[in-house]
Formats: sequence, structure tokens, C-alpha cells
Amino acid sequence: MGVDKNEYPKASKHLVNGSILTYIGGMFLIISFCSPYWVQSFEYTNSEFKHMGLWEYCFENFRYPYDQFNKVFTGCYHVFSEEYFLIREWILPPWLMAVQAFVTMSFLLSFGAQTIMALQLCRWPLDFVLQYEWILSAIDFISCTATTVFMFFAVMVFGCSHTRRDWLMYPNYNYLSWSYGFAVLSFFFHGFAALYLYKEAKLSYELREKSRNLITQMDHQNVQNVHGYY
Repeated sequence: MGVDKNEYPKASKHLVNGSILTYIGGMFLIISFCSPYWVQSFEYTNSEFKHMGLWEYCFENFRYPYDQFNKVFTGCYHVFSEEYFLIREWILPPWLMAVQAFVTMSFLLSFGAQTIMALQLCRWPLDFVLQYEWILSAIDFISCTATTVFMFFAVMVFGCSHTRRDWLMYPNYNYLSWSYGFAVLSFFFHGFAALYLYKEAKLSYELREKSRNLITQMDHQNVQNVHGYY
């Protein structure tokens, strides 16, 4: 008796829920990663500093007091642009570079896991997914867990350090803005996704023998079909 196409095991609810949460967390992560609103100045202060993100700073008629050339900075530029060469050490303290590293690793892990989950949800390629789904699910879980840990360190370090007086001047004029909020939301969504993916990895491991048997039946059926054709 052959294996009907509709008998292939579909993706579990744990994988579906974990994927949805990861995709939502990934959207928050990419917006936070790219947008320059981690810290913003209050509008009524008329501060020379306007807002910043992980990769961009915006100033208006700003003069860095320790710059011997007394250069005026106006506009928004990438942190590694030539415009900010003279003040790069000031705008990129070690703790901020650590936050950049944490968020970048989270970005790579999250979207790498999302690619794997997309293949699992589509069940393509079918034989590969059925045979190695427990390994793929374990990778999903580890990636989302690592993303959660890295995002926790990123939001914790940034949240504790953004008021340092050796960084932006007059920190009481500034506040954590919506890009930082999206990073926090991404942390929570990936954390909840990791719980579902842990259950999925455990379930897939328990069903791995059943999947192997199903693949064997499929291969046997394919051989019979080929012999019947000839």
C-alpha cells in the first residue's frame, strides 16, 4: 500500500506559532536595526543633537567642544561616513559598538532561522525536511534563543548607558525613542517564539523514527512506480 500525498505530516502548531512570532519579531528587529531613533532629543529643548540610531546620527549646527577645527555638524550621516571622521571615537564608544554587534548577530540569526522555518512550513524539499526536521527545529530553537539573549544584552546595555555624560551632552534633554522600543518588542517576540520552537524541536525528535519509516515507504513506492513504468 502506497503513501498518499495527503498523508505527509504537516507542520505542527508549535512550528506555526513559533514561526509567526519569529517573523513579527524579525520585522521589529529590522526596523529597529535600520531606523535612527534609538535616542531623540525633546523638541522644546532646541538641542543641537536631534536623534540617533545604531548606524546614523543627526545634528543641527553642532560643534564638538573638543574638536580643534571647530567643525559644524548639520544633517544626518552614517556613523562610518567621512563627515563624522573627526568625532567617530566620541559617537562610537565601546559599549555602543557592543550593542551594534549584539543586534547584528541577532539580525543574522533571526532571519537565518526564518529561512529554515519557511522551508519547514512549505515542506520543501519534502524528503529532506521529513528526514532532518528534528535537526532543523533544533537549529530554529537555538537561533531564536541566541537572538533573545543577544537582544536582551543589546537593550540592557543601551538602556543603562544612553545617559552617560561622556557620550551625548546634556543627556537629560534626550529620551529613548521608538526604535529602541521596537528592539525591546523584538526581544520579547523572539523569547516567546523560542518557547514554541523548543516544544517543536522536542516533538520532532520524538517523531524522527516515524519520519524515517515514512521516507522508506516513499522510496519503495517510487521504485515500484519506476518498475511499473518500464
